[in-house]
Amino acid sequence: MELFELVVAMLLAIIVLHFTAQKLGLPPAVALLTGGALFAFLPGLPVIELDPELVLVIFLPPLLMDGAWFIAIHSLKRHVIGIASLAVGSVVFTTVAVAAVAHWAVPGLPWAACAALGAIVSPPDAVSARAILQRVHLPRRLSILLEGESLFNDASGLVLFRFAIAAGATGAFSMVDALGSFAMLSLGGAIVGAAIGAGWVMLAPRLEDKYLMIASSLLAPWASYLLAESFHLSGVIATVAAGLICGWYQHVVFSATVRMNSTAFWAVMIFLMEAFVFLLIGSSLRGVIERIGGFGVVLDEMEVPILAILAALTLARFAWVFGSDGVIRLVRLFGVRRYDPIGARSATVLGWAGMRGVVTLAVALSVPEGFPGRDFILVAAFAVIIGTVLIQGTTLGAVIRLANLEAPKNEQRHLSMSEAEAAMAQAQLAVVESHAHDADGAVIHPRLLDRYRHQAALSLDYAGQEEVHAGTLHAHFDLILKAVAAGREELLRLHRNGEIDEETLQELEHDLDLEEMSALAAKA
Repeated sequence: MELFELVVAMLLAIIVLHFTAQKLGLPPAVALLTGGALFAFLPGLPVIELDPELVLVIFLPPLLMDGAWFIAIHSLKRHVIGIASLAVGSVVFTTVAVAAVAHWAVPGLPWAACAALGAIVSPPDAVSARAILQRVHLPRRLSILLEGESLFNDASGLVLFRFAIAAGATGAFSMVDALGSFAMLSLGGAIVGAAIGAGWVMLAPRLEDKYLMIASSLLAPWASYLLAESFHLSGVIATVAAGLICGWYQHVVFSATVRMNSTAFWAVMIFLMEAFVFLLIGSSLRGVIERIGGFGVVLDEMEVPILAILAALTLARFAWVFGSDGVIRLVRLFGVRRYDPIGARSATVLGWAGMRGVVTLAVALSVPEGFPGRDFILVAAFAVIIGTVLIQGTTLGAVIRLANLEAPKNEQRHLSMSEAEAAMAQAQLAVVESHAHDADGAVIHPRLLDRYRHQAALSLDYAGQEEVHAGTLHAHFDLILKAVAAGREELLRLHRNGEIDEETLQELEHDLDLEEMSALAAKA
């Protein structure tokens, strides 16, 4: 009962903190992390001890699935080299840099412990990236690079971490074994995820019931993650692979009704899971601090090394991003022009977008008891999370605005939104025209034909002239919204007076909801 009451209290805190962040113009992740840390030290509240394996299993698979579900696969393939550079190269480089700085700052810390710490803090977190990127606008290339990195880099960090822990226990390390293990874990995980994704694509339509189909989409990420981990493969890669396949085929697997319900369900669930993650991270601060002897010990013995580590991982990311861009510029001088540099301004934004979160904390907590430097690793990992979320998370928007980024010409869409709508309207009109007449040539669907002809003509006229028609268009959809509101008011009056039953209310209200959503989307 106490646990349930705590969960309810945290749900209330999420609503309050998220609302406060909106009013203050802060990233919600910052408010939730800070609020959780403050709540952790309130008298009478229990100390929250996180089970690292349970945290990863509960939160990571659905969050990875949601990210993979909506990512643009064509763009992902186009930028696979850049994503691999960040998800693998940057993680390895940052691990080495942090390990070297940690060994310099704490000379008594064994190299294995330094490497473990580097692997823990090196991969930026998918949850943190999503939470921040939802509030900023980036050119498509940068968004894909950050989204793709956050989906795949955890696999790199986890492999490096396992080898560092093993090296600390056995005193042996083999780079060849590490690379072979990474390849095997990734390939095996991708195969498992592809199998789960393909199975879902084949089986979900046969469920027929919309709630069963949505439930099956919820089962897919955990099935992928747990099955891969049971074979000692990469659960992260498996989940991402399943998410890419499910997201690609959901347009043909789901009907419009199922997709609307599924989108609403997943949106609320992911919102709550992301919020709970940051609140739990903040709430676990008390346990971490008490474990190492209080804030006094942190400030007296660990402040300088922690600041050095935070600076090292930040500078290492900038060095890798700018270095990679420099390599691209160099090879272009020799005639290799397949890849374009992102430029200094984009590189600055990419370097600054390196927030850490739940994976960093969960992996740090999984360091075995008795492992050299475990307390320092825990505190350093927590400090990295707080530092990156509070500092980079709150200033990323300003950095993006100052950078004044513009999408390269080769990154811009071939068709604008209005042009795509016009093409879609022409296709719809062609089908209606082909079925609007009977065998004798008489029109049998005159109103439908007029409607689609009118819609196609308007779409063609609007395409490419959005600014010219903006005022008229907004007034048009404002009037539609007023008509919907009037219809809703009359519908409720009929229901309240007992003139229609609940089923009629729900059916007609659903129609009004669709009309309202369509008008709001068109107006936006």
